[in-house]
Amino acid sequence: METAPTTVLETLSRLDELLDGATRATTRDDVVRAMTDAEILTFTQVTESLGRRVDALRIIAAGQIDERSRPELGDERLSACHGCTNATDLLSRTTRSSAVTARMRMRQAHAVLPRTTLSGAPIPALFPALRDAVSNGAIGMDGIGAIVNTLAPIADRCDPAHLAAAERELVAAASGTSPDEAPPCTADDTRLQAKVWALVLDPDGALPEYERAVRRRGIVLGREHDGLVRLHGELLPDVAAQFQRLVDAHLSPRVEDRTDDPGVVFREAPADTAEATSDARTHAQKVHDVFASLLGVAARAAETPTLGGLAPTLLITISAAELDSEDGVGFVDGTDCTVPAFVARQAGCCGGIQRLVVGGDGRIIELGSANRTFSGQQRRAIVARDGECIIPGCHVSAAWCEIHHVVEHARGGPTHTSNGVTLCWWHHRTIQTSGWEIRMTDGVPKVRAPAATDPARRWCRPAGSMHLARDRRRRKLTG
Repeated sequence: METAPTTVLETLSRLDELLDGATRATTRDDVVRAMTDAEILTFTQVTESLGRRVDALRIIAAGQIDERSRPELGDERLSACHGCTNATDLLSRTTRSSAVTARMRMRQAHAVLPRTTLSGAPIPALFPALRDAVSNGAIGMDGIGAIVNTLAPIADRCDPAHLAAAERELVAAASGTSPDEAPPCTADDTRLQAKVWALVLDPDGALPEYERAVRRRGIVLGREHDGLVRLHGELLPDVAAQFQRLVDAHLSPRVEDRTDDPGVVFREAPADTAEATSDARTHAQKVHDVFASLLGVAARAAETPTLGGLAPTLLITISAAELDSEDGVGFVDGTDCTVPAFVARQAGCCGGIQRLVVGGDGRIIELGSANRTFSGQQRRAIVARDGECIIPGCHVSAAWCEIHHVVEHARGGPTHTSNGVTLCWWHHRTIQTSGWEIRMTDGVPKVRAPAATDPARRWCRPAGSMHLARDRRRRKLTG
């Protein structure tokens, strides 16, 4: 016996009221917090089962909105009748969800629900086994997406019988109904299994997929907003993997012992020490700083193409009055972006950035030149001496670092190995505001931490140089 639409809506309304009462009870009376471990697991499983059944209803609703908003219906399409441009727009507004979510639900509806042709003839569901699992609440949105997003693109290139077999296997694994009585797979496991099936069903599909990826690859720089420029795009897998390797090499903690010298205050420390907590950057911020370091390395590389016969150099323009002001700002050439004066003061310590100082009348007072930037020979010597970023606890390789004038060039500091030290991009950018202090003693750098990290404010020698470490070991052995 068919269920009348009115009955279904009445049932759903009562269910909504019951769920509203249950939600209010759990959030207001702190019922969940009082549950035992076993009860909280049961609570999680039940709520997830309800969520899967709601997912099924969401997909059905999205499929119907999409079906009734077909372009061929013209002005009579459902979306047009409600002042929306298309089905995605209508579904987003009705559900208050994002357009991405709306499109995902409609894409899943295409795969698991029967449809009709332009003439009204029925079209069976592309994935009938998945349709049954969705109807039974055995699989949710994530699992559906893992199967549909992987198998649907290759469906027209596969033997229908083989595609159906793969679908049944994946649904059984995801819902826990596999003959081997294995527990249900997570959505991530289902996605991996679906990829394996795709390789079996369409062994020649990897190349076309890569060719499509090559066409879609790209990186886009947006416009500056609130002091930031949005970077978005898509990388080829091998390019992304190579960048990830560079990130890992830059951020991975060192484990070798370099702490023999009792005169070195800062050293490899457990995670709960002050040194470990002194870097408050998030992982995403650290990856940004790796990217910034890569740009600096590329600008210094001999293989980098030139512009007008010169190395590609970013120009930062600042007035003489702004240069020495604590709240002064400079301008990044070719953009409408500004940077603090301390960034302009540091410009030129590293390759790839040049500083231009202008007077109040627009006259050029100073143009950063080669005698301000450390030469390749000087850089190699400083890198060999310091080994890594000299800030204790930061182990960015010196090859990735910028060379910093300990005494600023603008204040008479020479561009000489006795006045240059290696700092990673982040510590170089923040050296004037972070509280870290650097001085040179007989050509050797010493560092003092902020008072919050070391209340005694002791000066220490960086532990990065292998030469210094070896000499300390020799002195320790010889007494």
